[in-house]
Amino acid sequence: MDRASGLSVRLKLTLSYAGFLMLAGFLMLAAAWLAGQPGQSFDFLLRYVPDDVISALGGVVPGNQSFLLRALAPAAAMVLVFLLAFGLLGGWLLAGRMLGPLTRITDATRVAANGSLSHRIELEGRQDEFRELADAFDTMLARLEAHVAEQQRFAANASHELRTPLAITQTLLDVARNDPKRDTDELVDRLHAVNARAIDLTEALLLLSRADRQSFAREHLDLSLMAEEATETLLPLAEERGLTIETSGDTSPTIGSHALLLQLSTNLVHNAVVHNLPEHGTVWVTTSAHPETVALTVENTGDLLTPQLVATLAEPFQRGTARIRTDHAGAGVGLGLAIVKSITEAHDGTLTLTPRAAGGLSVTVQLPAAALPGP
Repeated sequence: MDRASGLSVRLKLTLSYAGFLMLAGFLMLAAAWLAGQPGQSFDFLLRYVPDDVISALGGVVPGNQSFLLRALAPAAAMVLVFLLAFGLLGGWLLAGRMLGPLTRITDATRVAANGSLSHRIELEGRQDEFRELADAFDTMLARLEAHVAEQQRFAANASHELRTPLAITQTLLDVARNDPKRDTDELVDRLHAVNARAIDLTEALLLLSRADRQSFAREHLDLSLMAEEATETLLPLAEERGLTIETSGDTSPTIGSHALLLQLSTNLVHNAVVHNLPEHGTVWVTTSAHPETVALTVENTGDLLTPQLVATLAEPFQRGTARIRTDHAGAGVGLGLAIVKSITEAHDGTLTLTPRAAGGLSVTVQLPAAALPGP
């Protein structure tokens, strides 16, 4: 918004400092003038003034204080002029020194506004208000830089992932056009599979965006019921793969979105099922309640994972093993744990991924606890 230009803060501080000195000087003159009025006396002062000083001032005696005032007036005027000059110069220098950190913060803001988020103020000196502001600004820039970099990676990966099914579709259509005698049933089946994957990926991206915006209604929920529902839904898939799912835990009340927390639970259990041993694997689903948090932990057997690999699994389009095609949105497109991370953060929770020593992964989601609503 455009505003009319005004005085700079430095000039305002300078004028304020000089004005304060001038006010003090005028008050001193006013006190001297009042002391020189009829009925006022300098007797209490003259008792401490040597006789030679009184003689030098023209023989001031009690009752003739106005002469003393006239004698001091030129000196008082010179003092006021000196105070004005000293106040302006000193105020300007002091204001510049005090506002120096603010100037650096302003310069850094302009640099950031031009698109460079790597610049840092790094204000030196002791801790004060300006140092706190500069440190907070540096922290904000660091987070913005990381967020922008993450969004750029996400956009690039999403574009690549979305381009793949579209390219496959284009190739299949080109082949069908050049070979009219080709079996159309096979073509339709392959197009259907490719289109289903594109729909899964699009739905996963929309879900991820919804969680990031935190645009959802919140209600009292039991996280253990979410985990139980997700387990029941995926039990046929686990049995088909020869896996065992073991569930245990306590009532875990929290506040959040039923749809998003169910998606979170489903993604965790589904990830544990599809990234497991070829046969005779196990998935453990556990919920627990604590004074301030509730937790959902999903563990699975599987391949040995390094801490370096595990640290990247919650990033979009990262996969710990080969890509697996499924019918669940978000799974098999590299967004399962990324969605879990986003939903967790949207509910003010924390996500912890830990490789199991015997192979496989342990994932724990902690959310703020809430009292269960009354009947």
